[in-house]
Amino acid sequence: MSSASSPTLLVLAAGMGNRYGGLKQIDPVGPAGETIIDYSIYDALRAGFGKLVFVIRKDIEQQFREIVGSRFEKRVAVDYVFQALEDIPPRFTVPAGRAKPWGTTQAILLAEGVIHEPFAAINADDFYGAGGYRELAGHLTSGSRDYAMVGFVLRNTLSDFGSVARGVCQIAGNGYLQHIVELTRIERNGNAARNTDATGNVTTLSGDEPVSMNMWGFTPRVFDQLRERFEKFLEDSAGDLKAECFIPNTVGELVQSGLARVKVLHSSDSWFGVTYREDRPRVVESIRRLIANGLYPERLWS
Repeated sequence: MSSASSPTLLVLAAGMGNRYGGLKQIDPVGPAGETIIDYSIYDALRAGFGKLVFVIRKDIEQQFREIVGSRFEKRVAVDYVFQALEDIPPRFTVPAGRAKPWGTTQAILLAEGVIHEPFAAINADDFYGAGGYRELAGHLTSGSRDYAMVGFVLRNTLSDFGSVARGVCQIAGNGYLQHIVELTRIERNGNAARNTDATGNVTTLSGDEPVSMNMWGFTPRVFDQLRERFEKFLEDSAGDLKAECFIPNTVGELVQSGLARVKVLHSSDSWFGVTYREDRPRVVESIRRLIANGLYPERLWS
């Protein structure tokens, strides 16, 4: 079970899966029916994480607990929090026509009541590799007040089947995050990439840019900062029915205003993930190769 010295893993699993066409959080990709979340938690527990918190939607709770949560509840402390459109500060109201929750900043903020120790936040549908969890665990148990982010190379995180959202970073010479912006329509362009913004403007990217894949390390003081930024977002953007408060943009604002320092950690492991249903065969094959190379057992949980 968790201990005071063990960091917590916060798994963001409330996404609606519109581009995927289903609940990709619980789609099996391993030989014994494992999901990507299974591999993430396997790596995290080996790295020393001591508690799990899942952010999910209430309407998938039963299915998620049966397929995913039940595997871990006897091994480690597990909590659930629920992301919903209505989970906003009392002085705000949900605009008519709004259908989806408010993004990853809101999702992390909802865990404030159950996380009181340093923690990592990850996406449920991204396979990050064991190295990133070891790096984050080392940082989160070091006593540092700085936040952290595991960086990946943009070219290695693109889908062949459509656009993706990535937090594109600039890193200072001292290894700390200098600037980050969430670009939401990045597509492969030969060996490079390009992003098209909401107004149709195209930005060319080399593909070598460091990017955030939402593999973050925080201390509990982040919750007050997120609340303040989320309220500012609601003041400015609540009328936009599709606007989301992305955690990379929120962290970028904290860095720019001098309220946070973010150490950029690196992992040599390959990232892969599922944005579109067509991505799934590549994930299945990638995991099969990792098992063949002895990095994972044929069956994660006995």
